[in-house]
Amino acid sequence: MEKGRRSSTVHVLAIPYPSQGHLNPMLQFCRRLVSKGLKATLAITTFISNTTQPKSDSAVQLDTISDGYDEGGFEQAGDTQAYVAGLEAAGSKTLAELIKRHEISGHPVDCVIYDAFLPWALDVAKQHGIAGAAFFTHPCAVNYINHHAHHGLLALPVQSLPVSIPGLPLLELEDMPSFIYVHGSYPAYFEMVLSQFSNVEKADYVVVNTFYKLEEKE
Repeated sequence: MEKGRRSSTVHVLAIPYPSQGHLNPMLQFCRRLVSKGLKATLAITTFISNTTQPKSDSAVQLDTISDGYDEGGFEQAGDTQAYVAGLEAAGSKTLAELIKRHEISGHPVDCVIYDAFLPWALDVAKQHGIAGAAFFTHPCAVNYINHHAHHGLLALPVQSLPVSIPGLPLLELEDMPSFIYVHGSYPAYFEMVLSQFSNVEKADYVVVNTFYKLEEKE
């Protein structure tokens, strides 16, 4: 392609949270988009790229951003809070650089699909005038409960049982997401879970993990 000439194919850039349980769903979603005629690039961290040496398949291209710990990943950070902070700082900077590189290449990014654990990715997309799609890996009901917790609609720790949340059946404590069931466990992770909703109203699209029906009715 001639330099500066823009491809007519819609190009999505996917930014997963760097763990297997988040990478795989995002990769499968990218493959699904490619099957519909889109171009998809999956951006993994430099550390994951260096340690696993994955190869781009015929469908999804791979690229990298930094989590701030290129040599050792999470272990180099030492704890969750430090890792999340480094991921946001270095990730925001290198994501912006990646978007600019694709702009020059003739395949500019049309939409950033970001793991909802990384709300800063939406801010970067908006700074570059690009659409943003929040990708929630957790089941829809779990997101709904966490959304209530984030907005103070569910008082924590849970004191009164059963828990009544509009649209859901009455819930016992053991029915709740783990960070609510055992309140105070892994506070840095719980803060990240709740941060999914910090700017989601600014997203152009929201993708959730749910189902319409389990089976055909006889």
